Amino acid sequence: MDTSLYTDGADRGGGRARSTSLREQVYEDLRGRLMMGEFGAQDRLGEERLAAELGVSRTPVREALIRLAADGLLVRQDSGYYPVLPDLTELRDLYELRVTIELRGLARAMEPDAVRHDPAALDTLLQAWRALAAEPPAPDPRFVLLDEDFHLTLCRAAGNPVLAAALETVNARIRPVRMYDFLTADRIELTIAEHLEILELTLAGRLAEALTALHRHVGESMEVVEQRVVRALTAMARHRGRP
Repeated sequence: MDTSLYTDGADRGGGRARSTSLREQVYEDLRGRLMMGEFGAQDRLGEERLAAELGVSRTPVREALIRLAADGLLVRQDSGYYPVLPDLTELRDLYELRVTIELRGLARAMEPDAVRHDPAALDTLLQAWRALAAEPPAPDPRFVLLDEDFHLTLCRAAGNPVLAAALETVNARIRPVRMYDFLTADRIELTIAEHLEILELTLAGRLAEALTALHRHVGESMEVVEQRVVRALTAMARHRGRP
């Protein structure tokens, strides 16, 4: 697992680092405001206005808007960028599909003569997440990338690449809302602890317990995500769109 998946790997020296840091600050500021619902659904995020609000040039704002659109938090229309409204019905449907795929990845190893989990892949994953437990990263929506890596590796280790490919597709669709799960330290730390529990149970061959732990883990994540998305949608509704 690449634990630098969401870290800033820029050179820390000289003007390039300062420029990169400014771009990152603008991106993180706008991302946080979007996720907290500080823009209305019809609020056009114009480069000039945002640059004036943040006291920066239009270039880092433009780059941030492009990244946020790639994250799925903004949509590009003819008149500019607008916040994406999360669809709670679709979210529930996709989470149902996600949990079905993931549970099947574990359950298939419980059947007679089934392909067993790859112990080397799981042990490598276990060591990586133990390292994260020793030094938990700060809350960051991009932690979702590490979380996805965990679940995909667990699914691939069960020996069915088609299941893993299906999970990867679902992950890509729910990533913009799943980022809401990693905004606080307690959720980061609990996620790490629950991942370790699932891995340890799986490696010990206690697959029925691992199945229960995985089901509970995904269900808790969905509850947190849904609550935070609802709060963001409520906040967005209070804002009137600006041209």
